Amino acid sequence: MNFLQSGFGEFIAEKIEVFASFTGFANATWGHGAMILIGLVFLFLGVAKKWEPMLLVPIGFGILIGNIPFTPGMEVGIYEEGSVLNYLYFGVVKGLYPPLIFLGIGALTDFSAMLSNPKLMIIGAAAQMGIFGAYMLSLATGLFTAAEAGAIGIIGGADGPTAIFLTSKLAPHLLGAVAIAAYSYMALVPVIQPPVMRMLTTKKERLIHMKPPRNVSQTEKVLFPVIGFLLTAFLVPSGLPLLGMLFLGNFLKESGVTKRLATTAGGPLIDIVTILIGLTVGASTQATTFLTVKSLTVFGIGAVSFFIATFGGVMFVKIMNLFLKEENKINPLIGNAGVSAVPAAARVSQEMGLRYDKNNYLLMHAMGPNVAGVIGSAVAAGIMLGFLA
Repeated sequence: MNFLQSGFGEFIAEKIEVFASFTGFANATWGHGAMILIGLVFLFLGVAKKWEPMLLVPIGFGILIGNIPFTPGMEVGIYEEGSVLNYLYFGVVKGLYPPLIFLGIGALTDFSAMLSNPKLMIIGAAAQMGIFGAYMLSLATGLFTAAEAGAIGIIGGADGPTAIFLTSKLAPHLLGAVAIAAYSYMALVPVIQPPVMRMLTTKKERLIHMKPPRNVSQTEKVLFPVIGFLLTAFLVPSGLPLLGMLFLGNFLKESGVTKRLATTAGGPLIDIVTILIGLTVGASTQATTFLTVKSLTVFGIGAVSFFIATFGGVMFVKIMNLFLKEENKINPLIGNAGVSAVPAAARVSQEMGLRYDKNNYLLMHAMGPNVAGVIGSAVAAGIMLGFLA
């Protein structure tokens, strides 16, 4: 009897020891703790500060999920074949989620502000300097190949889905770092851009009142997604998945005969995909694969790319104004909106304008380069893909 009791006790002790070895406490490292802290910061910014909560909340919680330590082989990690998270991550790795996001963006976007003043499209193109600036900076570090530099460069477009799509094609191993950097800095647009805008503009320039935008006919709105798609897709066929879905979504909205489809694309569909993309991108930041010199360098370059993009947009407006009549001048405060963080960048323009003149409403004007930036970043991604793939 004593023998049985002794054997049973050893059996229980052994099983408890095995169980303990499988717990997160036994497998935790300082890296897991650091990443969990970052995840909590994301949740704080999304909930308490209300900075892009639709992005930061699922990403922040995804970081928590991805950094619960576990014993390899349990088929629970996002990089373990056969795990549920790995199946969900398939949409990121294969570039499935970004086109669906673009479909929803197209269904939600009104291009009237851009169509009413076509000059604003050029501002959206100028702000893509951030992409090519980050690309050259990445190459200059000597840490990255040309393909990796292209993936990092797209962070400067301030477009998370585009960054994920391009990185999945050029440098899948950098997906977590690039995606987190892109979405993080998108949320920080209200913090990053104002100092640059103040530094580059004079008081007189900030007080410029722009002419009210003209009314855009429904015919123009219907024709634009068709013509816009044909022009951009023929120019950069490699951007077809993003451009095609973006303009399809907009056509569903503007055609007037597919309201239910547009509502689905711009509502339930984009919400579902946003949850999945945020969750899986966050979970891909496992400390064991994420905390590397390359990943941390990506974050640094991403921050610089946003400064370059804001600088490019604002300075381009200032140069344009040299050739415009007084009544047609553009307020340089909308130059920042050339990045495709819609509508966060346009709201920054609005808030800055009202800070210096309570009657200077820049939102509708800023939405022109803002939506042009969405197209511009997709075209830039297509160019990068065409050259580097």
